Amino acid sequence: MDATKAIIDTVDKIRQRRTAPLILELDLSEGLIDRPPADPLSAVLSMRRARLSDVLSGLKRARTDDRVKGLVVKIGTHHLGLAMVQELRQAVLRFRAAGKRAVVFAESFGEFGAGTVPYYLASAFDRVYLQPSGDVGLTGIALEQRFVRGALEKLGVEYQLGQRHEYKTAANMFTREGMTEPHRESVARIAESVTEQVVAGIAEGRRLDPAKVRELVDAGPFIGAEAVEAGLVDGLAYRDEVYDEIRREAGADALLLYVSRYHKGALARKLPHPGEQTVALVQGSGPIKLGRSGRGPMGGGAMGSDTVCAALRAARRDDHVRAVVFRVDSPGGSYVASDAVWREVVLTRQAGKPVIVSMGDVAASGGYFVAMAADVIMAQPGTLTGSIGVFGGKPVIGELLGKLGVTSETVREGANAAMFSPSHGFSDAQWDRVNAWLDRIYDDFVGKVAEGRGLTRERAHELARGRVWTGADAHASGLVDELGGLEDALALARKKAGLAADAPVRPYPRLNPLERLRPPESSEDRAAALARVRLEAWGPLAALAAELGLPSYGPLTLPGSWTIR
Repeated sequence: MDATKAIIDTVDKIRQRRTAPLILELDLSEGLIDRPPADPLSAVLSMRRARLSDVLSGLKRARTDDRVKGLVVKIGTHHLGLAMVQELRQAVLRFRAAGKRAVVFAESFGEFGAGTVPYYLASAFDRVYLQPSGDVGLTGIALEQRFVRGALEKLGVEYQLGQRHEYKTAANMFTREGMTEPHRESVARIAESVTEQVVAGIAEGRRLDPAKVRELVDAGPFIGAEAVEAGLVDGLAYRDEVYDEIRREAGADALLLYVSRYHKGALARKLPHPGEQTVALVQGSGPIKLGRSGRGPMGGGAMGSDTVCAALRAARRDDHVRAVVFRVDSPGGSYVASDAVWREVVLTRQAGKPVIVSMGDVAASGGYFVAMAADVIMAQPGTLTGSIGVFGGKPVIGELLGKLGVTSETVREGANAAMFSPSHGFSDAQWDRVNAWLDRIYDDFVGKVAEGRGLTRERAHELARGRVWTGADAHASGLVDELGGLEDALALARKKAGLAADAPVRPYPRLNPLERLRPPESSEDRAAALARVRLEAWGPLAALAAELGLPSYGPLTLPGSWTIR
């Protein structure tokens, strides 16, 4: 009898899970990942983190699922990029437009710290709850740039760097003690554009006048009671109180289910059809370098040209693929590697397969280079893009070495054999070669921008000069074709390919477990597109290394460390 009862209870639970009302849940405490794991280590380390694409697809499906009664999201302290936040806001607003309730809870929007971007995300929900001990760090947008020339002089280090042109400001960090006028102009406009977006979003979400939001930004941060009084928060409550309220609204038998689990469950129930026409999704994330993509043992990673080029080739040669969405989230890097990826995008278009670029938080410098040949470039208003320019040179540490008691001697054959040695500066002839190299790269970059975006060379140069733009401003000038997120890019790809609105999306390369284990037979093999673990990556120290100018991924790199909080 006990065994029979256990079987009946199990069957009842399975039936309930298939028929009971659902409350979808999203916990952002650990953030989101914007790309699928490329290697076994990545898969293990990202097991407990939801993927952005899964969340977006899950919320899209939930809009038409009668079982789904609402959504509850917890916003934590993990940093989310502005463009990713805008993708989530867009998904939540569409979820609400379908008649579904969406509630957000946070222990604090910045605990004695900035919380403007997390609160901007929260403003898209029906109701915003804050733990009674929490704060709302609505303080505005600040972009801080550090300059280390004075410290380098004390150490005996000189940087010899050239740039094209005045807005390509990476060299300023090492060669100046403050912002140039073009530098300040560019950064000020980025801060202004982001503020415009944030203020407009909060005003619309909280039904406040934009001028009132501006006043609140200047008056922040707020303790909980002040935030409620100002209309920024609907109530002060602990997590259990928020969840109890949601359950009362959805029904006592409602089940909680993570959005990503909801999405994967739907995929598992949908059997693949042999020969089904698809859209390929190719990911390009991290600094751009020659060789294979990879990650460090503690995190971080890079976009290797060999890996991304192989993925684009695999999608281009697959007869089942009708269009390609190329997701780019990169500050740039190697010019040569960027050019190789650009070529594969061109070849994919020439093969008759539309290429839609979806930009993430950053797609600048080399990140723009790999995108500019696409049929359509789509970005969020808060994406940082452009930076069409180049810089290059070297540090000269001969004086520092002398202070440390280090001496060096060079035996060379060839007048320029030791040209790139940091022990001494460039000669006049060598500096001429550096400038010729910079001119050649810049001319090629601008020419390809003009060709890909349908601009005159003069207009492309005017928009280039190394300047960083927000997606909103880049769209206004023609560097970006449309504003939107990954779901919009996928929908456009399906439309351009003549596919149904629910046509499947497949990450490329698609490899079975055996293909993942065996070495590739050639560079044309799909397995050549696999990433690998790389021990030389900076991993979690990448931000510090960028501040110090330590990693050198190439001449097409967005200068500095760009974080909008």
